[in-house]
Amino acid sequence: MKHNRLARSRRGLSVFIGLIGVWWLATKWGDIPAFLLPAPRAVLLAAWDNAPFLAYHSLITLSEIASGFVIGVLLGCSLALCMIYSPRLQRWLMPLVLTSQAIPVFALAPLLVLWFGFGMSAKVVMAVLVIFFPVTSTFFDGMRRVNNDYLDLARTLRASPYAQLRHVRLMAALPAFGSGLRMAAAVAPIGAIIGEWVGSAEGLGYVMLNANARMQSDMCFAALFILVLMTLLLWSVIDALLKRVINWIPDNDE
Repeated sequence: MKHNRLARSRRGLSVFIGLIGVWWLATKWGDIPAFLLPAPRAVLLAAWDNAPFLAYHSLITLSEIASGFVIGVLLGCSLALCMIYSPRLQRWLMPLVLTSQAIPVFALAPLLVLWFGFGMSAKVVMAVLVIFFPVTSTFFDGMRRVNNDYLDLARTLRASPYAQLRHVRLMAALPAFGSGLRMAAAVAPIGAIIGEWVGSAEGLGYVMLNANARMQSDMCFAALFILVLMTLLLWSVIDALLKRVINWIPDNDE
């Protein structure tokens, strides 16, 4: 397993270096204006020169993403549990869950900013709206697809409904739920950044929007790369925790 992790790290590093190399070649030989595509060195200098400024706004965005992720996961799990134990409630909730995803996020962002103001609340709600659907759908589907023989055995052993949920349904749903969590970690920044674009005076989305208006593409790229690193870090933490919890699934990476 350690060998697999090292192999994944080497592959990821190779892809990253390759992309940076292509980027550098494009700026050096592609005759592209710097305001359209700054060189990697210019982006690095912009990040270094504005490190305290970027660090402050990064913490704002990170707190919005983390809050939205936690609330979205809790909401998604609660909805999935309600639907799995109440078919009647499922018939009412499922259309609402699907409708929430049918409406474009950009269309909801101005309304949420109007309702919740320009503070952190609107951005957290945006992140929750993006996150809770993959969590709800995968968790619900995982519990619904549990082997009925296991449930019959648990009832034969006179297991309580809570014991059936904990030892049968949740264990069977964990692999699908893990996929939903990984997906949620990957899309978590989308809601927060869109909310910051629509209305905010803080956060990486505000930094990118402000830098773009001033034609400071190096600053915009610096904020964008910080956002990418935050997303990769969140996904890696969730992935590592899931591999410890769901340790009966083999790691097939080679």
